[in-house]
Parts: sequence; C-alpha cells; structure tokens
Amino acid sequence: MKILVINGPNLNMLGIREPDIYGRSTYPDLIRLIGDESEKMGVDVEFYQSNHEGALVDAIQGAYGRIDGIIINPGAYTHTSVALLDAVKAVGIPTVEVHISDPDSRDEFRKISYIRSACALTIKGRGFEGYLDALHYLAENI
Repeated sequence: MKILVINGPNLNMLGIREPDIYGRSTYPDLIRLIGDESEKMGVDVEFYQSNHEGALVDAIQGAYGRIDGIIINPGAYTHTSVALLDAVKAVGIPTVEVHISDPDSRDEFRKISYIRSACALTIKGRGFEGYLDALHYLAENI
C-alpha cells in the first residue's frame, strides 16, 4: 500500500507559525512521526508540500494509478480551492482531510471546506496525531 501525504501552504513553517495554535513541533518532526508509524505498519509513504495551489493539483493528479490513498492538509486552500476538490474527485483515490487545529472553532471563514465533500473522512483538532489517525484509517479501509 502506498499513501501520499500532501501539505499545503505554510505547513512548512510549523514550529514557527502561530505555535499557540499549531504547536512547536516542526515540519521535519511531522514527516519523521508519519514515517516511523508507516514503517511499523508496512505502508509506503510519500510526502509533498507546496505553497502553490497548482502544484498541489499536480501532486494529486500525479497520484493517479500509483497511489492507494491520500492524506491532505490543504491549509488555507481548504477554504478557497475548488481546484483541489475537483482534482480529488477526478482521481478517485480515497482521501482523508486533516487539520492540526480545529478550523471550525476558529475564524468564521475557516468553517468552510471545499475539499471535504470529496473526502472519505475529515480529522481536525488532533495535532500531528490526526495524520496518524488518517494513516490508520486508510490502511484499514483500502
């Protein structure tokens, strides 16, 4: 089984950006955590992060025919991107939406998720553990 973990804008700034919301752990810490867990599970994982919407669409499209599941934290594109929604729909790969914080408890505009309707599950507010929840969900349901 092969899982693609996609992180959108500003996730590369974890540990620096609003640590009171996202914590002090860094993006490399997140990659290491997921990598260690996937290794224990015998799941192959690829990682991709970009601050550019089109690059994220390209990553989703590039998963077609070679990836079994996607974990995506679209960052701010959660609330703005029909393009990411359409890409996930187009490839038909089981996808889990993950958010480190709970966007529904924050600004009003953060309660909108365009991508959610194309995802099998949304996990929010569980910090980095949410990614592991998504990994286990996909491993058990694909």
